[in-house]
Order: sequence, then C-alpha cells, then structure tokens
Amino acid sequence: MGQSTKTAYILLGSNLGNRFNYIQQAINEIEQTCGNIILSSSVYETEAWGVSANPPYLNQVIAIQTLFKPEALMQTLLNIEEKLGRVRTQRYADRTIDIDILLIDNLVLTTPILIVPHPAMAERKFVLVPLQEIAPQLTHPVTQISITQMLQQCNDKLKVEKFLNHP
Repeated sequence: MGQSTKTAYILLGSNLGNRFNYIQQAINEIEQTCGNIILSSSVYETEAWGVSANPPYLNQVIAIQTLFKPEALMQTLLNIEEKLGRVRTQRYADRTIDIDILLIDNLVLTTPILIVPHPAMAERKFVLVPLQEIAPQLTHPVTQISITQMLQQCNDKLKVEKFLNHP
C-alpha cells in the first residue's frame, strides 16, 4: 500500500532583508522538496508579534499536498529556514524566514519537533487572516471551530494589511 498524500497548511514569515524575496525563495524550496502547492494566500504585512519594536513581517499561508510524514516535513522546512539564513537566537527575534506548519489534514500530533495543529494559531491574526483567505471553512481538528469563526473570536489587535494580492 502506497503512502497517501496529506494537505499541509504552512505559514511563511519574514521581517529581515528583502522579506518578499525570502518568502518567494522559501516557496520555491518547498515546492522542489516537499510537494505541490495547491493554494496560496495574498501576502500580508503585519506588526511584529511579541516585540513591537521589531520591523514588520510579511506573512503568507500556502497549502501543499505532500507524501512526507509530519516530522519529516517539519525537518525539511527547518532545513529550508537554515538554507535561507535563519539563525535561532531568542524567541521573537527578527528572522529572514520563519516556516510553521499550521495544520495537516485533521491530524492532532505532539512530538519533540512538531505540534499540530499549531498551538498558538487561534490567537494570531497574522496566521488567521491569510489562512481564512484560502480555507475559510477549514475546521480546527480539536475545537471543531472554523477558521472564519476563529478569526471572529481572535482578540489579537496587531495590524494585518494586504501587502500584495494573490498572484
């Protein structure tokens, strides 16, 4: 029996250097190594989370179809971050690229390298706004709340503005 494809929703973010270019490079790497991109949101400019003095981020959510097991997908994404110059210092530090797995189908998983669904997604507009653009009816596998409902209930006050419409 062959492996089945899974749909993974992935958040990309950058707030250093040519932010748009880093997101594009990450998308190209993901497509070459992880699977086909089936959906991609517009690019949004968002205030930095955690440290308001940090430069603003560009964020985009993509959905891919992948054969990778979840931990292998996460490890591949971490390798892409490293290749694009991501240096992990303290939490909320500026970064060339940040790649997070938000959801993988209806999977609920906690391992040392990966927690799915992403534990903080419901509190962050910079995650929910682009995700809602491409998958408004998607439901959280634990709470069973749709992305649209999550966004309506989200108390995050940080600004999330469209930077570039979906290509």
